[in-house]
Amino acid sequence: MNILFLMYPWDKIDPETDSTLRLIHECVSRGHTVAITTPNNLTMRDSVASAFCQVFSQAPTPANIVSFYKKAKFKKSRLPLAGFDTIIMRANPPLDPIALNFLDSVREEVFIMNDIDGLRIANNKLYTASFDDPNNKFIPVTHVSKTPDYLEEVLRESATDKMIMKPLDGYGGAGVILVEKHAQKSFHSLLEFYINSGKGGNYVILQEYVEGADAGDVRVLMLNGEPIGAMKRVPSDGEVRSNVHAGGTVVKHSLTKKEKALCKHIGPKLVRDGLYFVGIDLINEKLIEVNVQSPGGIMRINRLNNVKLQKKVIDFIESVINAKEALTLRKTEFRKAIKDAHAI
Repeated sequence: MNILFLMYPWDKIDPETDSTLRLIHECVSRGHTVAITTPNNLTMRDSVASAFCQVFSQAPTPANIVSFYKKAKFKKSRLPLAGFDTIIMRANPPLDPIALNFLDSVREEVFIMNDIDGLRIANNKLYTASFDDPNNKFIPVTHVSKTPDYLEEVLRESATDKMIMKPLDGYGGAGVILVEKHAQKSFHSLLEFYINSGKGGNYVILQEYVEGADAGDVRVLMLNGEPIGAMKRVPSDGEVRSNVHAGGTVVKHSLTKKEKALCKHIGPKLVRDGLYFVGIDLINEKLIEVNVQSPGGIMRINRLNNVKLQKKVIDFIESVINAKEALTLRKTEFRKAIKDAHAI
């Protein structure tokens, strides 16, 4: 297979923990032709969408992933996007709409994971509201606005004394804070900062505080609508965020009965939206976020459970490509049969 990773720069990778690197290593180890590029390297010439890529050499692949990263050799080349069997989207948020416009031109020819339309509708934290959950069994009560007066009213009228506030398009735990009713004056100043820091105003999320948040959250990796691995992230002392980038630690976790039911509830919609590989964050068995652009956690879940989740992900992609190729071959054979019949 010819595989393109549309991702963040190679030199920004932490080889000890990076999930994308583990997917790349698995593809190269299997003998696939693998190239990497960034959204900034997409281009168009003669109406053909291409990318300035770094293509991995055919040299023997070290089994150790850190060694693989350090010893990787590339050939630089401008390559047509339509020549790839699959494009794996691993760019960090926020979503680059121009990059998706480039991919629109090849979406009928190339398997893109995750799907372009799926990324468009799920690239921010509003996506959780699209799951059918009228009684908030799986999803906490959520409010989104860039009107300060309304958000202050929401906090005042909340049934609890505290709520979680975060930017709509943040990731990695950036900007997530705990707000409390008794700090109303400070809340007003925070809202002004969060909303007015962007041109035209930023949307802010106020979400029901889920009890147990101080004990951490659960990251679940979902593949083709099914959970394939999980871990619990525990915040550091005095920290409300559990993200590892914010100082949290990870421990082994087995999904509870209700967490499995939640995954089963949202899995079919994820697949319908073309979101085949995502990370979901749960607190006290409720869905907090869906991460669709470059979900992480592969290395840590692997280490905690002695598994290699990257194998399952690449197995899935290979099965999709093999099915597409079989369908194309079958169609070609059918057309030949009709042409041969016409020639008789």
